[in-house]
Amino acid sequence: MSPPAVHVALSEGRSYAVHFEPLATAPMHLREAGVTGPRALVVTDETVGPLWLDALADALRADGWQVEATAVPAGEGSKSLGQLGALHDWALALGIDRATPVLALGGGVVGDLAGFAAATLLRGLPLVHLPTTTIAQVDSAIGGKTGINHATGKNLVGAFHQPLLVLADPATLGTLPDRAFQSGLAEAVKHALISDPALADRLDREWDALVGRDPDVVASVVRDAAAVKAAVVEADELEAGERAVLNFGHTFGHALEREAGYGTLTHGEAVAFGMRAALHLSASLRQGAVADGLGPFQAADRLVARVAPAPPALDPDRLTEAMATDKKRTAQGLRFVVLDTVGEPRLADDVPPAMVEAAWRFALESGA
Repeated sequence: MSPPAVHVALSEGRSYAVHFEPLATAPMHLREAGVTGPRALVVTDETVGPLWLDALADALRADGWQVEATAVPAGEGSKSLGQLGALHDWALALGIDRATPVLALGGGVVGDLAGFAAATLLRGLPLVHLPTTTIAQVDSAIGGKTGINHATGKNLVGAFHQPLLVLADPATLGTLPDRAFQSGLAEAVKHALISDPALADRLDREWDALVGRDPDVVASVVRDAAAVKAAVVEADELEAGERAVLNFGHTFGHALEREAGYGTLTHGEAVAFGMRAALHLSASLRQGAVADGLGPFQAADRLVARVAPAPPALDPDRLTEAMATDKKRTAQGLRFVVLDTVGEPRLADDVPPAMVEAAWRFALESGA
């Protein structure tokens, strides 16, 4: 039995559903969401396409849709201006109109890229997310963030463009390599730490069943982690305030991704390291000085460490410099998301440099 849908309620009566059902149900949910054809643009990648595109296309064609599909190279490198332009050229050559939906079939890279194409084609096309990775199902497919990378930093060119529908088929997670599946759980851990202590306890208790891909446990955890994201998005659609708590671990993590080279670490692995650093920073700020240990955040760190591989050999000073281009930087400087306790996040400005340096050292010198 599929978990119940999560509903994202936005301002001005807008809303959309996140379903956890097979891809074959896509035509039914498209009708429910008011997405009309007869043509659909499916954007996938060269890894996901051979696995899941036929099942989706067959279901759509059986319902009368005309399916146009394209696959981009798999990996973070596709979040580029060149790939965005290629999608623009492909879509416009097909003679699309403003009712033509873009269906993003894949992980976070496909969702970000196809979502940004949908946001910019004809000043906005209907967008449907069909996430096939752990990280996309619990996080990136929900909330309307789209974009590409720039040489200066990650996700610096983009737009908010909410989907009309998210259909997350838990079965698609069964084809993920272990590294991709487990690193994607970093976002589920993050959601638990910032908002749901009960989910954090459950993740700890059921971790073996989760990484063993017990279908019921996977579907339930994905659904509950997605519900945290949905609730935060409802409260702050455009990241004007409260939604910033979703960046827990990301200020550190994005710097790691950039310095290690995009694709060296998965996004989830980088976020996991970032959360370990953020937990140390939380402990330091809690006691008002550089912390010798993690204090009340030891259990949280043990959970995060489950999704963090061996630390990369990187220079903390260069990582601190890389933070300077983070898009979450304010006029006053870097802003960090820290925890007062598990489930109670807050934003921290004017953080002493010594605390940041100590947080980096902890994350890079601690074994997984």
